[in-house]
Amino acid sequence: MNDVARGRKLSHLDTRGQARMVDVSAKPTTEREARAEGRVLMRAATLAAVRAGNAKKGDVLGAARLAGVMAAKRTHELIPLCHPLALSLVEVDAAVDAGLPGIRVQARVRVAGRTGVEMEALTGVAVACLTIYDMVKAIDRGMRIEGIRLLEKRGGRSGHYRAEE
Repeated sequence: MNDVARGRKLSHLDTRGQARMVDVSAKPTTEREARAEGRVLMRAATLAAVRAGNAKKGDVLGAARLAGVMAAKRTHELIPLCHPLALSLVEVDAAVDAGLPGIRVQARVRVAGRTGVEMEALTGVAVACLTIYDMVKAIDRGMRIEGIRLLEKRGGRSGHYRAEE
């Protein structure tokens, strides 16, 4: 049963049902952290080119990590109702996974603040995945970005959440 079915209001809607930014000024400042993941599936030959460093645009994994960090920091500029946050940590990892074949991307974001960082972690993963696609699309236009999801969040009123495996 979801929150709406339980009778809980969606915090981003006002009394008339219109979108609004949530007022977090009365919330206490607490440590909050979120982790997210996603993956870019590609042909084995494309993955071999990434691994060998043969992509024409350069270091695919390094560019993806940097793009993910930059995106997490700018989430409030991309997602209309997100608060600007002074993030204390953004880590993005992009790792080759021959079993996919493809690249697994994970992000971890932390803040001492009044609102969570789930959107920042998810945005970091999404943009890192898009960067991987952009860097090797000349080799493989059939790549798929899949499985972008929140893995875990800590802190805040709603407490700890961990995704089921």
